[in-house]
Amino acid sequence: MKNVFRFTMMGLVLVVVALVSALTAMRFAIHGQEVQVPLLVGLAPAEAERAVAGAGLQLEVERQYYSPQILEGRIMTQIPLPGTKVRRGWQVRVAQSLGPQRVAIPDVTKESERAAEWNLRRRGLDLASTAEMQFPGAPPDQVLAQSPPPNANQVSAPKTSLLVTVAANPQAFVMPSFVGQPLGSVSRTLQDAGFKLGNVTMAAPSASAATPSAGSSTPPAPAQPSPAGTIVVQMPPAGQKILAGAVVNFEVR
Repeated sequence: MKNVFRFTMMGLVLVVVALVSALTAMRFAIHGQEVQVPLLVGLAPAEAERAVAGAGLQLEVERQYYSPQILEGRIMTQIPLPGTKVRRGWQVRVAQSLGPQRVAIPDVTKESERAAEWNLRRRGLDLASTAEMQFPGAPPDQVLAQSPPPNANQVSAPKTSLLVTVAANPQAFVMPSFVGQPLGSVSRTLQDAGFKLGNVTMAAPSASAATPSAGSSTPPAPAQPSPAGTIVVQMPPAGQKILAGAVVNFEVR
C-alpha cells in the first residue's frame, strides 16, 4: 500500500514538473520573439527603414502633415510609440513631415467638381473627400463650400474636402383619369400643372361611320381633333407614376 502511494505521488510530481517546464518554454518562446520599437521621430525615411528592419519590424508611411518644427521629409509621429514591446514582423505606422505650409489654399467655390479637383492637384494638394447635397436655386455640380477655407493658414494636411450640389429629384405624381373629359379643359389643366401635351389623335371610327354612303365613291376626309373632342384613351394610363414635365398623349372622339 505504501509503494502504491509512493508511486502515485511521484507521478503527480512528474506531471507538475512537466507542466511547469512547458509553460516556461512557451513563455521564453513568446518573449524571445518580442522586440522594442525604436525611436523614429526626426529620422529620414531611409534611416527609419534601416532602424525598423534591424529590429525585425516593418515600416509604413501612412500620412503626411505640415510641420514648422520637423524638417521636410522627416518622420514626425509613429505608432506604436518608442520602447513599446511588439512581436517581430509588427508594422510601425508613421507620418512624414512636409515642412512648413507653403501652398496657398485656392478658392474653388462655384467651380465644378472636376475643375476644383484639377485646381487643387496642380498646387500639390489632394482631394480628401466630396459630399453632395441638393440646394434650391443652385445649379448642379457646383462647389458650395470647402474645408480648409480659401487662403487658410496653419493647415495640418495637404487635403481639401468639398461640398458639391446635385440636381434635385423631379417631383412625382400619380396620373389621374381624363377619359370622358373634353380635350380643351384637360389641356389647360395639364399645362398649368407643368406637364406637356403630346400627340392628340382621333380614335378609329366605328364600322358604320367608316362606310361611304351609297352612290358616293369618295371617302370622307379624316376628322381633326378639336378642343371639344372627348378623350377616350390616354397615355400614360390612369394610376401610373409620372414625373413633373412628362408628356401626355390622348385619343379623342
